[in-house]
Amino acid sequence: MWLVAGEESGDQLGAKLIRSLRALSGRPLALAGVGGDAMAAEGLDSLFPLEDVAVIGYLAVAARIRLLMRRIRQTVRACVAARPDVLVIIDSPGFTHAVASRVRRQVPDLPVVDYVSPSVWAWRPWRAKTMRGYIDHVLALLPFEPDAHRRLGGPACTYVGHPLIERLGELRPGPAEREARQAPEPVLAVLPGSRRSEIERLMPIFGAALALLRAQGHAFTVELPAVARHRALIERLAGSWPVRPRLIDGEADKLATFRRARAALAASGTVTLELALSGVPMVVAYQVPKIEEVIVRRLIQVPTIVLPNLILAENAIPELIQAECTPERLAAALGPLLPEGPARAAQEAALARLDATMRLPDGDDPSRSAARIVLAAAATGSSDSRASSRHPRP
Repeated sequence: MWLVAGEESGDQLGAKLIRSLRALSGRPLALAGVGGDAMAAEGLDSLFPLEDVAVIGYLAVAARIRLLMRRIRQTVRACVAARPDVLVIIDSPGFTHAVASRVRRQVPDLPVVDYVSPSVWAWRPWRAKTMRGYIDHVLALLPFEPDAHRRLGGPACTYVGHPLIERLGELRPGPAEREARQAPEPVLAVLPGSRRSEIERLMPIFGAALALLRAQGHAFTVELPAVARHRALIERLAGSWPVRPRLIDGEADKLATFRRARAALAASGTVTLELALSGVPMVVAYQVPKIEEVIVRRLIQVPTIVLPNLILAENAIPELIQAECTPERLAAALGPLLPEGPARAAQEAALARLDATMRLPDGDDPSRSAARIVLAAAATGSSDSRASSRHPRP
């Protein structure tokens, strides 16, 4: 069985998938492919360090294109030589789809499963139909994605559940934490992103917005979950904020912040879904460099970039991007979420509907749901391999 991830989030998904595959499989698993530390801990020996291909953004990809192409070719050669029962590609479509399409040309009967759908519903919708040429089944994390693939002519697609629904117990506030949300100076969670470029662009804007909120008479304390590798940068940039944040380290303490936070100011990303499932009203902000803005605005196909808004099919959470991402606008949107009032009540009511929308029909967990489909595909691949040993592949 071959698994190919392209960045840390895919590595985490891959590790959980491997655990579920082992639990459900009736035979030992032989694993190979590309992954990081989490997949290595589950027994996968990666062809090369995940950091070689974990590149995000047009400019970053362009700067490392030679290494990326070399790693794509290396991965394809190794997979074709191994002739596994199934190839599972995990997120990072720029890398993993380049691998899958090349493998399919050389081994046309090898089943290919894509764990995490590309955002074909948001931009470049023609990719869905193209994917049919080299992907047999898409495992979707978002409940609206199977309909999107059907509408766009994509491969078979099944909603297997977002991994966050496995962690609702860690996200939901207990009695003491709900009481903390009503404190005279409640916690305001501030999340300026996980990448250096995001942090450098958003930290000054976020700090100025907090200063405006304080000047308007809002009382709050600030907690900022810091990405470990960028902690020094965050400390330096926060040093000029008029409202000094308490930096939070580690995943467990981050989730504890979410459970007691009254409201949040966050960069767009998966963290918005974590906050939403924690029931935290929020304002979402984002900025990209001008050169990327031109490309993205021409291609984007959806009215919102905020995951909870997409799942709810309504713009319940305010989002301020690019030119609208200013301290004044952020403060104006965030201020009404701190006291009790119509804006806060409306967002809380919308967030409360997420559970029913994201829950799997049989109450299964995402990793096991995904593993069942992968094992079914592997069984097909095993049959194909036995047949091709009698009849060589074209």
